[in-house]
Amino acid sequence: MTDAATPEATSVDPGDDDAPVSTATPLLAPREGVPAVVETPQALRAAAAAIAGGTGPVAVDAERASGYRYGQRAYLVQLRREGSGTHLVDPIAVPDLTVLADALEGTEWILHAASQDLPCLREIGLAPSILFDTELAGRLLGHARVGLSSMLEEVLGYSLAKEHSAADWSTRPLPEPWLRYAALDVELLVELRAALEAELEEAGKLDWAYEEFEAARDAPPATPRVDPWRRTSGMHKIRRPRLLAVVRSLWYRRDEIARRRDTSPGRVLPDSAIVAAATAAAGLEPPALSTLPAFQGRGARRHLADWQAAVTTALALPESELPPSSLPSDGPPPPRAWPERDPEAAARLTVARSTLAELAERHRMPVENLVSPDLVRRLAWSPPAVLDVETIGAALRSGGARPWQVALVAPGLVEALSATAESVAQDTAARVETTIDAVVR
Repeated sequence: MTDAATPEATSVDPGDDDAPVSTATPLLAPREGVPAVVETPQALRAAAAAIAGGTGPVAVDAERASGYRYGQRAYLVQLRREGSGTHLVDPIAVPDLTVLADALEGTEWILHAASQDLPCLREIGLAPSILFDTELAGRLLGHARVGLSSMLEEVLGYSLAKEHSAADWSTRPLPEPWLRYAALDVELLVELRAALEAELEEAGKLDWAYEEFEAARDAPPATPRVDPWRRTSGMHKIRRPRLLAVVRSLWYRRDEIARRRDTSPGRVLPDSAIVAAATAAAGLEPPALSTLPAFQGRGARRHLADWQAAVTTALALPESELPPSSLPSDGPPPPRAWPERDPEAAARLTVARSTLAELAERHRMPVENLVSPDLVRRLAWSPPAVLDVETIGAALRSGGARPWQVALVAPGLVEALSATAESVAQDTAARVETTIDAVVR
């Protein structure tokens, strides 16, 4: 390991007794230097052969162009393996990665926050046979900060700069500082994995972790959202169906243009402009968008005719084609509405949350990693008729809970929901008795 990747002794000013001792060593350059980008079939075959000849797990990362390009395509893939070194692969220059996929077959991948990168990696034909997610491991271990830089500093004693994390990775050629940053993202993942595995083993959580890793590896693609336009930032200000139709019309026109141009929708037209147009249409007459401040930007003016046509079309729709004010939910209402709509369910949720918070604290992990909050809400809103470990366990499993989660959570949920049910029954009996006494008197 070079000086850039070796922890150094630190010192404190002897005149400052309270000065914090910094043990983090800046990670400034890869051990073997910044590798050349793999951008030809010949270079890809050589990289694949080197990876296949390496040993142990493979550190993997991917860089996207979020906020710059349409979608979440991978524009650079970083790989590192013991005995192989680091490889930076350009999947745009060499889209056929079959030889690389073959070399990776059967290997364990190390990813940090795998749910972020697996979709774009699968899109280019790369998927792990075995997964170790260092971010998930950090969560299960109760680390306060689980970003890669924070984990490297806390666990291994290195600081990692993140200055290029939001860069436009579709840029070609990629600047050398960006490539150095990309290589450093996988530089110490193998070492981090080993340290976290040891921590998990000591904490008795290793089996739990592997269940989580397998669930992350097998997670299906995200289900496309119904009415994705409803997530337009700021549209909570829009209530009337006719104006919602304006938002919808502009959103889909923007999406069509962004897809065609392969650029981020927000760069074509910001959400604020969509909301401004809908607000200006409150008089049910097509507003002159060119007069609105939100449409003065270069991007908005470029397709002004498209935006004007989208608004006019929406305002001319018959009532039967207007969107509803809200979509029906397949789950319970927001918890804030429970005390009024179903006080008993609100009481169940309060007790269940308290029970789970104590359990999460005992096992030193975030409660959301102990069990899905949505799953708990569904159980509290509509609990099964029979409250026992078997029934609650079956409900948890059907909602996607892993075996380790079911074993930990089911007994506590049974106790919480049962206690609430008994309390409700006692209150009901007391009310009935009070009513009977009043009638007798």
